[in-house]
Amino acid sequence: MNERFHVVYSDEALAFINSLPQKAKEKIAYNISKSMVITDNELFKKLEGTEIWEFRTLYNGIKYRLLAFWDTEKDTLVIATHGFIKKTQKTPAKEIAKAEAMRKEYFNDKKQQKK
Repeated sequence: MNERFHVVYSDEALAFINSLPQKAKEKIAYNISKSMVITDNELFKKLEGTEIWEFRTLYNGIKYRLLAFWDTEKDTLVIATHGFIKKTQKTPAKEIAKAEAMRKEYFNDKKQQKK
């Protein structure tokens, strides 16, 4: 199957993943790989009213989340900004704000590099 996009991880996203137990890391990697080839809102979902997307993994009753955004300028990339363990029904506003700030900084840096 063809991948719909490639995932690029920020240092913070990698640090989050690397801090997790091995089985949780494997489940997250599996779910992200799966979401790259099939559309499944249970695994990869746009957060309402934002440009932020959420990779979703449930493992051993723990809700792991990696927030991300799209960059489709040259290749179709999804940039994973950071991760957290979700403890409430709604995604915390501070986590969305953090991802949006990282998205803004990413595109500003990209614009500066073109000059």
